[in-house]
Amino acid sequence: MVKIAVTGAAGRMGGRIISIISETEGVELAGALEHEGNAAIGKDAGELAGIGKLGVKVSSDAEAVMNAVDVLIDFTFPEVTLSIMKVVAGLGKAAVIGSTGFTESERSELEQMSAGIPVVFAPNMSMGVNVLFKLVSEAARALGDDFDIEMVETHHRMKKDAPSGTAMKLAELAAEAVGRKIADVGVYERHGMIGARSSDEIGVQTLRGGDVVGDHTVYFYGMGERVELTHRATSRDTFASGSVKAALWLKGKGPGLYNMQDVLGLK
Repeated sequence: MVKIAVTGAAGRMGGRIISIISETEGVELAGALEHEGNAAIGKDAGELAGIGKLGVKVSSDAEAVMNAVDVLIDFTFPEVTLSIMKVVAGLGKAAVIGSTGFTESERSELEQMSAGIPVVFAPNMSMGVNVLFKLVSEAARALGDDFDIEMVETHHRMKKDAPSGTAMKLAELAAEAVGRKIADVGVYERHGMIGARSSDEIGVQTLRGGDVVGDHTVYFYGMGERVELTHRATSRDTFASGSVKAALWLKGKGPGLYNMQDVLGLK
């Protein structure tokens, strides 16, 4: 039995992860975390998730919680993730991280922590999106420089980072496939008299509104034709299920930074 702790236990994503854990064989919820002062502290995590009592109370004591579990599942924000990962790494536990919006230095810090513990770090944990990652790489490689690459991502109005972590991963993969670096060729805004599009640039545009769970479309524009690859998420359960699958997969794995391509056997 894999014992799991969930950060952001009182949030929408945390609640869905807790629900999926309760429905999955081989795992159990053994810890629930929220920041100090949160109104959920002391309440039953199952009741907060709307599935009835689980006997696990929400706590702000990361060290006490992590001492009693095997794996942390974290979908919060980079600063929160890095703070709790210091505890996770210090105790030699494993982690599944779905937080997005990391800077290069924050990502580097996370990579250093994974040198001593097994960590699955992925911007999107749905099976469909991870298949999309593979398809975009193959399409970009096959179509090459004759096609212009653009992408659009849409999320709910409450999402704080932009572009999404998934969109940035798609852009990185597409750029790598055609021998470029997204840091050099990424274009995230167009306005005014900007001149003709360069042949190297890759556009990544962001839309925010309503309760959209997550839409991503990658366009390959050629002369007289175009290819579109789209993934639309209609439920957070796709991400929650993927994170629990990753937690199970980590059992017995050695230290290192893994991703969902590893978990799903897509490499």
